[in-house]
Amino acid sequence: MGFSKRILQDIIEPGTVLGPLTEKVVAETGYRGVPVVATASHDTAAAVAAVPAEGRNWAYISSGTWSLVGVEENAPVISEKSMESNFTNEGGVGGTIRFLKNVTGLWLVQGCRKAWSEDGPLSYEDLVKAAAGAPAFAALIDPDDPSFLNPTDMPAALNDYCRRTGQKAPESRAAMVRALLESLALKYRHVIDQLRLVLGHPIEKIHVIGGGSRNELLCRFTADATGLPVVAGPAEATAIGNILVQAMAMGLVSSPAEMRAIIRGSFELRTYQPTDTAAWDAAYARFREVLAA
Repeated sequence: MGFSKRILQDIIEPGTVLGPLTEKVVAETGYRGVPVVATASHDTAAAVAAVPAEGRNWAYISSGTWSLVGVEENAPVISEKSMESNFTNEGGVGGTIRFLKNVTGLWLVQGCRKAWSEDGPLSYEDLVKAAAGAPAFAALIDPDDPSFLNPTDMPAALNDYCRRTGQKAPESRAAMVRALLESLALKYRHVIDQLRLVLGHPIEKIHVIGGGSRNELLCRFTADATGLPVVAGPAEATAIGNILVQAMAMGLVSSPAEMRAIIRGSFELRTYQPTDTAAWDAAYARFREVLAA
């Protein structure tokens, strides 16, 4: 575009020590001599740095309002397949690349809770507990359908989607929440399948980090839908990754691998093994028909 490179800052790696706080900040805070460290480029990058993984052939889901589903690679993945599947390459910690796709997450349940809370307080715990006892696979949706992006009434948007796709709308709040969580798990499977196709190597385990790792029902559904073990935690992955990148910059941690070993030894992780995969395989066939509709 003709801009001079002189107006641009240098690109630096996460964990680079930039120097001490400026005198202006010292005057405002009193914190003289505190080093400033360039952390990961984004909150998701910090969270992925905190994935307590070992070896290769694992994927992550940074689960919250949105879901970032991807893998960690040593170089950008640039191909026709990656472009067609709408994956992105983003910088990570230690020279890595986060190859990922953004999927709608618990925003769907948040939207329903907001609408229902007009009738009185309603906790996520109560919604998920009720959903666990609701009928399975009553309706399936594409979580990334534009109608769910910012509707004025999320439950109404879900009912309308079911009508448009020839499905019977869920008959209760519990059934609606279950349909949303099941559909999220099936969308995760869809993205994991795309990752396998684009990368050409297996994915054998999924790590769920972030607030969504506390949702036991969604984690169990994800294991069942994908047929893979799911390791949940830590929930505060962004803060943990941020802290440990700074520790690495200060020489207290030697490498990203040591960071992950520290996390494995410091936080309670829960593993969900897949069960009832035949029923989920049948549901996935229906789900793909919904995506194609």
